[in-house]
Amino acid sequence: MKKLFMFIALFTFLLAGCGANESSNSAGDQKEEKAKKIALVLPEKIGVNPFFQQMDDGAKEAAEEFGFELKTIESTDHSAIEENLRVAVAEGYDLIITSSFESEDALKKVAGENPDQQFAIIDTTVDLPNVRSVNFREHEAAYLLGAAAGLSTKTNTVGMVAAMDIPLLKKWTVAFEEGLKATNPDAEYIVNFVGSFDDPAKAKELALLQASKGADFIAGAAAVGDLGVFEAAEEKGFYTAGQDIDRTELDPEHIVLSQLKGTDAVAYETIKAFSEGTYEPGVVAYGLKEEGVGLTYVTHESETPLSDFVGQEVIDQVTAIKEDIISGKLEVKNPLEN
Repeated sequence: MKKLFMFIALFTFLLAGCGANESSNSAGDQKEEKAKKIALVLPEKIGVNPFFQQMDDGAKEAAEEFGFELKTIESTDHSAIEENLRVAVAEGYDLIITSSFESEDALKKVAGENPDQQFAIIDTTVDLPNVRSVNFREHEAAYLLGAAAGLSTKTNTVGMVAAMDIPLLKKWTVAFEEGLKATNPDAEYIVNFVGSFDDPAKAKELALLQASKGADFIAGAAAVGDLGVFEAAEEKGFYTAGQDIDRTELDPEHIVLSQLKGTDAVAYETIKAFSEGTYEPGVVAYGLKEEGVGLTYVTHESETPLSDFVGQEVIDQVTAIKEDIISGKLEVKNPLEN
């Protein structure tokens, strides 16, 4: 009888141990499941700038593909960015992604106070050991756009309406001029600055001014202000180009090119790296070679037919320039590093 009681006691103990292990494993599984959380903290509401819509699209695609729970947090204004980052930290997101220079100060503060939290910021650099800064070599695409403008212009006068006279925008203004001069050394280049990223009325006024000086191609590089450039092009009959996404479909007669920036691609790649365990803090950059930037008809197809103002011969020449940049035969220097 004593042996029977000992056997029953031992069996009960083993069952309890198995139950504890199963419970422990279940808790671990739940913890692992909960760990798959990513927050995308945008500096403004979606719907104003397609730049952020693209980013959200790419993050959603990656989250679905790699099995993450994604929450997109839209900031009502720039003052809300810091609070939104803090909320994401408090809610336990494993990776928090934000974007653009508007978020720099807030991220420096929040990331500095939370050294064990992983962050990423797209389209600018924050030098902290727990931040991955994802940048673009926009100057490569701007060079291609300038080269196309130089080959296409009929008046030998080309303009650009840019958002602000700040170092960052030199990747557009300076590289565009270099591409222009490379294909058309005699072309006159006019550049004006709006003073903000969201003033279409001012951008339109500057585009009309450039058109009055004979510019037949005026590139927009003013974010929301590009809408004013497009409006001026329609009124005065000059040609223009959009930014970030293919804007030719808005007005194929006048918007004949678009300089592209794949914020969807880099958001996707950032989450992919995090999923695969290859995510590391530091600076990574995407250019023509990585298909992070580009130009319609040269690196990406468009549903809009190519304008006769540009023509296939120009596209072929610019495509050759693109190949030289990718191969390293032609180096387009980053104006911020000169």
